Amino acid sequence: MTRSLTSALACIALLAGSAAPALAAPCKDAKGKFIKCPPKPLAKKGPCKDAKGRFVKCH
Repeated sequence: MTRSLTSALACIALLAGSAAPALAAPCKDAKGKFIKCPPKPLAKKGPCKDAKGRFVKCH
């Protein structure tokens, strides 16, 4: 009983430890040095409108 509990906890610890590098920012500059990633563009929600508020074709 304790052996299976210990092995289960060890597996959870390994999975938690392996997820941390995957969440790190993998952005590099031209020289190969790690840099801060640029922000992702925001997705537009809803239909497109012009300056007067009329609906227009989205690009």
